Parts: sequence; structure tokens; C-alpha cells
Amino acid sequence: MALDTGTPLHELRFDAGRVCLDLLATTHPTERLGSVEVLRAWITGSGLVPPGTPLAHADGSWLADVRELRCSVAHLVHGRLTPTAPSYDHALTHVNATARTAPPAPRARRCQDGTLVRELADPPQCAALLGAIARDAVELLTDPVARASLRQCAGDNCPIVYVDTSRGRRRRWCSSEVCGNRERVARHRRRAALSQP
Repeated sequence: MALDTGTPLHELRFDAGRVCLDLLATTHPTERLGSVEVLRAWITGSGLVPPGTPLAHADGSWLADVRELRCSVAHLVHGRLTPTAPSYDHALTHVNATARTAPPAPRARRCQDGTLVRELADPPQCAALLGAIARDAVELLTDPVARASLRQCAGDNCPIVYVDTSRGRRRRWCSSEVCGNRERVARHRRRAALSQP
């Protein structure tokens, strides 16, 4: 899923299987959270807040705080994938401290047609959104089944980590449409080059 925010569609991706991993994907292939406007789009696209939630109060400090948490989560996730990584005690302390903050409180609102929709009880604060991301990371990294499903994309130079929920656990790429398609095109070109006289 990607949002039309004036940002090219490939910049915001939500296919890693967890919000904390989707946050990590915002660094590839370059920094994706380059402005507060893109951060607002990412917050909504990730499902942290319901669509239409006002985020005008988000500012540059939110961007810095989200990037700092992203760095800590990345250290923990990649530390789990590569046991030889240096100690990640600081990252663990940061994620645990951030997870203590309660996420935004949802509530149900009745629409004119009688259906219920989710909204937030109050405008979301940065600390609450960070708390939701940190809690997701804690749940992911402490659940042996989910942790065993972590995979790094097999695409060339792709560092994206995702949760493999595919049948038979055979998923190879972060996205079949992105890295998978790139690999298929490269394979086709190699075969075409070999068949040339």
C-alpha cells in the first residue's frame, strides 16, 4: 500500500508485515522520511491512526523522534538476524522505555448510515505513536514464532526485513512487485544475453 501524498508511490511501502518493520523500510534505498508531510502520510498509511485523523500538529521534533526510534528498532532487528552484531543494550533500553507510553486510545463513532468507524479519542501525540511502534517491536522480537519468521529480502542490496507468512515459508523478497520483479527482469536479461550469438 502506498499513499498519494505528492511523494512517488514507491517511496512509502507497507508490505513488511509489521508496523515496526515498515518503519525500517523507510531508509531504503534512501531516506524516505525527509519531511514532516511524508511522516504524516507514513503514520496514516501504516495504520497507526485511522484515515482522516488530523496530524497538523506534527512537527520536526516528531521526525527526529521517529528516526531515533527507527534506529533503535533497526539495531535490535538486525542484531537478532546477525548474532555477531555488537551489543545493543542502548537500543533495547530505548525501545523498552518508549514502549511504556500507551498508544493512542481508539473509540467507535456511529456514522449517519449506522455503521461504526474507528477514530481516536484525542489528537494523537508523538509519544503515543512511538509507544505503539515500540510495543510492536517488543511483541515481534519476544514472540519466538514471529521472530523465526523474520527474513531479509534476497534482492540485490535490499536490506528490508519482513515477516514471512507465506505458505511453506518460501517468500524470498520484501515485495514481489519490487525486488521480485527486479530479479525476474535481471534473470530474463541474463538468459537473453546468453542466447545471443
